[in-house]
Amino acid sequence: MPTSKPLPRTLESWLDRLDKQLLPVPVEHHLNVCRALSDSRRSLRDIAELMQASPALALSVLREANRRTGSLSTPSESLESALSRLGLQRTLELVKRQPALPLDEIPLALRQIQLISQHASQQASGLFSGRLARLWQEIHWGSLLFLAPVWSLLAAQPELFEQWEQRVLARAEPASKVEQDLLGVPLLPLCLALAERWRLPDWVIQGYRLLVADRRQLVKALHIARDSQHPLHQQQMLDADTPLRRWLTQPANSILLANGLALTAHHAWNSLHSLRWQRLTGLYLQLPLANVQQHIHQHAAQSARQHASAELWHPAQALLWPWDARRLQDNAPTTPPKTTVVADNGWRQHCAQLLAQPSAFHNLDQLTSTITKALQACGMSRVLLLIADRSHSRLRAQQQAGLDSSANALIIDPQHSQALRHLLQAPAQLRLAPANIAKFSALLPGSLKALFPSEHLLIRSLASNDRVVMIIVADQSGAPLNEASVQAFGKTAQCIQRALGSFAKRER
Repeated sequence: MPTSKPLPRTLESWLDRLDKQLLPVPVEHHLNVCRALSDSRRSLRDIAELMQASPALALSVLREANRRTGSLSTPSESLESALSRLGLQRTLELVKRQPALPLDEIPLALRQIQLISQHASQQASGLFSGRLARLWQEIHWGSLLFLAPVWSLLAAQPELFEQWEQRVLARAEPASKVEQDLLGVPLLPLCLALAERWRLPDWVIQGYRLLVADRRQLVKALHIARDSQHPLHQQQMLDADTPLRRWLTQPANSILLANGLALTAHHAWNSLHSLRWQRLTGLYLQLPLANVQQHIHQHAAQSARQHASAELWHPAQALLWPWDARRLQDNAPTTPPKTTVVADNGWRQHCAQLLAQPSAFHNLDQLTSTITKALQACGMSRVLLLIADRSHSRLRAQQQAGLDSSANALIIDPQHSQALRHLLQAPAQLRLAPANIAKFSALLPGSLKALFPSEHLLIRSLASNDRVVMIIVADQSGAPLNEASVQAFGKTAQCIQRALGSFAKRER
């Protein structure tokens, strides 16, 4: 749940906070890895490949292996070597300590940044592994784990990602100013300090040291890369600067290039920042810019096929858009909506009522009234509760808040909506966002879309006695969903689920 505890504002306090931060793992991945570690027939390579599906598990194992081996030994550069150092039994104990959560309860911001890391790993593998085949493990794990310090940051404070996106990408505010406002410290030195403390692969640390303390070589290389239409002149300039040429051709630069490409593509393929990393990659590979762009678009599409999710944004989607289109717009309202959870706004009291045993409610109106109040208290400004009949042939509005009075008489036939039919099959959650609105909007009934004219919407079904009995529709008056409130919505839904069970068993 969101907390009123103030954020750290110094480098040391952030390090202490993030060093202790556990990263949640999807339940399915957690179970699969535990089973594999308990299976004596599985090889270390099999287990390492299976563990790649969850970057958080890979980081925890690699970090623990390097902590245990001490500062004098060479850090493990790959997950396979880390598994060998730890042993399967200790690895299994470590994995079991990681929090396992349903996918929709893991902060969306954390899943988004891990998707960017997976995209970077795909770019690195496609662009560089063929040329540097003997170093493929260093390339793969270095590119995947480069943003690992940010994973911990967003696991602790997921709301920072949306704020950073809006201010830096949509409104073009200076990143240094935004980082100082949000964190109190620059982000890159914090990432470097965490990478050094965790003893992440050397290439990761080299990349951050370059960005923090020695950007001179990078700036010189970017200057030469700008002249991408004259490769001969570029080569002459590199030949005239031997130290720069030697630095540019270092294999370690591959993971920095891959992450630069993935991060800038998250906003736009044709932005100035993205073009800089594309040109620099062309200089590194000695390829024309058009060839580089063709390759990175292909690798992005491959990454999307492997890792894309309906709730997350993958840059490959933008390859289908007009070239100048932008996903992020400056949508800051003149009067900010009340979307955050206030510590003493009654949320805990409402949830306590929902969790009471036996049920504190004598009729459905009392129960749904408290449910609506709890959802409003967790930050949802518009709420609609739909009750399903026994045959799932009709959904009837039971309670609403913040909507037009016509919502009170709403009756929906779910047979005409593929999305609602799916939600009625088993408890599930659908989160609508600009990235998936085109896909799901057509699957929702028009009467529901008329009440919620929004690109940011939560729809969740809840069950009692193994049968879905309620669907909740909620948003924040059409504004982008606040991540703290989304987490609170998930916790509230758990309380409602318990309340439905207790209510069904009450004495009549």
